[in-house]
This record gives sequence, C-alpha cells and structure tokens, in this order.
Amino acid sequence: MGAPSFSLAGKVALVTGASYGIGEGLSRALALAGAEVAVGARSREPLEELARDIGGLAVPLDVSDVGSIRAGVDRVVERFGRIDVLVNNAGLGDNQPALDVTEGDWDRMMAVNARGLFFACQAAARHMLPRRSGRIVNISSQAGLVGIRGHAVYSASKGAVNQLTKVLALEWSPDGVTVNAVAPTFTVTPGTRERLADPTFRASVLARIPAGRVGTIEDIAAAVIYLSSPAGALVTGSVLVVDGGWTAE
Repeated sequence: MGAPSFSLAGKVALVTGASYGIGEGLSRALALAGAEVAVGARSREPLEELARDIGGLAVPLDVSDVGSIRAGVDRVVERFGRIDVLVNNAGLGDNQPALDVTEGDWDRMMAVNARGLFFACQAAARHMLPRRSGRIVNISSQAGLVGIRGHAVYSASKGAVNQLTKVLALEWSPDGVTVNAVAPTFTVTPGTRERLADPTFRASVLARIPAGRVGTIEDIAAAVIYLSSPAGALVTGSVLVVDGGWTAE
C-alpha cells in the first residue's frame, strides 16, 4: 500500500468568492498543491492580481446571478478543457437579531449562500458528470450545525448548504463526482480581524472552542485540499467540521 496522495497536479479548480480573505487563501493553497486555478468573483482588479500571482485565470463571476455562474464555469472549461474541482466559497456573513431581519436581509443572503451555491454546483456537475470525475467542496460553517445568537439567516443558509451537500452527493457520487462541505469556526480574515481583536468578543468565542484558538485560513485550506485530492476519493456527502471542538458539545 502506497502513501495517500494529496497532490492536485494536473487538476483544474475553480474557487468562487476568491478576491480576498478565505477565497484568496484557498486559491493560493490549491495552486501550491499543483492545481491550475481559476479564481471567480465580482471584484475585477484584486481578482486579476491574484490570478497573475498564482498563474491562474481570472473569471468574472457573480453568484447571485445564475447566468453569470454558468458563463463563468463555461469559461473555465473553454480555457482548460475541463473542470475537476469546484470550491464554493462565495458567501455573505451579515448577522443581526432575528426580530431585526428584513425581507431584503433574508433574500440577499439566501441568494448567495444557498441559491448561488446550488447553481454553481449544478453548472460544474454538468461538465463533471459526463467525464465521471469531479470534486465539489462547499464552504459551510459551524453555524449550520449549531445555533448561534444573532445568526438566524446565516445559520439557515448554511444549514441549507449542508443538506444540499448530502443530496447532491447521493445523486452524483454514483457517477464519480464527490460532494462535501467544510464547516469552519470563527476564522481570522480581513473581515473578522476587528471583531476578534475585541477582548470581550474573542473571550466569548474561545470559551466555546475546546482547542483554545480560532481558525486560520490554512486550517480550512487543509480540509479543502484533502477533499479535493485522491486521498479523499471515498469521502462524499460529509460535512467536515474544522471548529476546534465547538460542535462536539
């Protein structure tokens, strides 16, 4: 028996929401693992700079627009001849008390976190299934597994991600396409750094994490690379929780 392979050499990956934060970090990690990486987002300038840095392809892609999703996936296939890995990272993370949620708040978050993610999966699978090969990794959250005050809409959207992951795995895995999710805890990013720097908030978070620290983008990237690689071939329909033990309680 040989050692398991975590290499993505020769694979083509598309990362959504790739222009900054977790998406940018995942794109760089996939490239270091050997993949040809297409980076998709609405923000054109940082996207093109990232693509140059990693020798990849910048793809204008708005996950709230199904036409944009399909065009973006098709562009990746036109450029590289196929798509092997889809990482659905694009998402919104606003939070507010449930009584303050408006229809606009609900519709905006669901349009990106659930609806957009589903149609990105569908667009990629239409190219993967005929080849009987592909990996789809959806970025979920621990908030899709446990309740967190002030996160009603976000938790609902990530719960939808987890259930979609399971259903799509059941439908597509017989034809060689695995579908999994990664559910991180609070992670240090440009968008969360200010909140996590607040001693009171940070203490409240760390009180829930047995491992005693918040997440890093590298923690998430390790899980994504595993699920995208040959080493993760038999894993499908799973939600891999990267939360330092938060949801174990």
